[in-house]
Amino acid sequence: MSWSSEEMSFMAHAIEVAERGRGRVRPNPLVGCVLVKDGKVIAEGWHDHLGGLHAEQMAIHDAEENGHSPNGSTAYVTLEPCNHHGRTPPCTESLMWAGIKEVVIAHRDPNPTVRGDGIKVLKNEGIVVREGLLQDEAAFQMRSFLHWCENLRPLVSLKIAMDSDGNVDDLAADSKRFTSNDSLDAVHHLRKEVDAIIIGVETVQRDDPALTIRRIDSEKQPLRVVMDRTLRIPHDCKLLNDEYETLVLHSEGDEVEWSKRMAPDEDGFISPVAVLRMLGDRGFQEVLLEGGPSTAQHFLRAGLVDRVLLVSTSHRFKQGVPLGISNEDLRANDMEVVNEFDWGGDMVHCWSRKGLGWPTPSWPTPL
Repeated sequence: MSWSSEEMSFMAHAIEVAERGRGRVRPNPLVGCVLVKDGKVIAEGWHDHLGGLHAEQMAIHDAEENGHSPNGSTAYVTLEPCNHHGRTPPCTESLMWAGIKEVVIAHRDPNPTVRGDGIKVLKNEGIVVREGLLQDEAAFQMRSFLHWCENLRPLVSLKIAMDSDGNVDDLAADSKRFTSNDSLDAVHHLRKEVDAIIIGVETVQRDDPALTIRRIDSEKQPLRVVMDRTLRIPHDCKLLNDEYETLVLHSEGDEVEWSKRMAPDEDGFISPVAVLRMLGDRGFQEVLLEGGPSTAQHFLRAGLVDRVLLVSTSHRFKQGVPLGISNEDLRANDMEVVNEFDWGGDMVHCWSRKGLGWPTPSWPTPL
């Protein structure tokens, strides 16, 4: 199907407004919608937060708020409208009630609750439906949602900070932060973009981290997941003594209130595949590895790391602990450098699985 430059502009605008919901709508995808009448945009909407109006519903509301009738307009929407009752009524009903005459869709919804039903219902009601406009661009924006629908596991980002020699810790000194304030701010933006943070128990014993979002505003906190094969986690650690959820995964010992027994892999380590499958069952689409070398290596060897942020500092440890992951290891996992940042003097090399791309040019910090 051929598309005019004007139609492409309308859908590009819908993709642009969809970005306003980033970090607030999972497990739902980012979705944007614009209403066009007589060749002009009369309203726009996006899925802003979980439980809030969907993009189509917000656009209709926006039109009416500003004195425009949506009747007879064309809706450009980045994802197939839903046709089921969830946290909100079906978007198909909203479009039909508003008198929308045509719906142009960028990407079909692969979620089993939709999968073409929205398109079918709209067509049965006499609404013209066309699809495929800027489909690749919409898919890129929604890749964590589409990946979850297809694989039932979240995308995995690994964040590692190193000294100038490629070491991640100093056995000759007490644990302390050695990255810049800009890097610290970026990490809190990164935490806001994920559903869960995974670390190993050694990190808890060494650092006693909180793993919460503190330096920026956030309406939610990620699940903290600790890989702890023999349940060695200190009971007085921050993760077990605040108001936020922590899940400790182990393969030996009996389950307790805050733990879950998991299957080990052939090395005796808790199976990364099983961990991601469990998180996928909860609808999680983005997770962050903030653990030490052992956790990073196990997920990488399992082929389950999708993005890597290597933060290199000018600091030099006296008795360094090496990361144990080389650029060659990343290339062997079909990864390539796609971006570089300077975070307050710390150099960040961004690796991504080939074909996946980077979420936004400045991700995880705002544009």
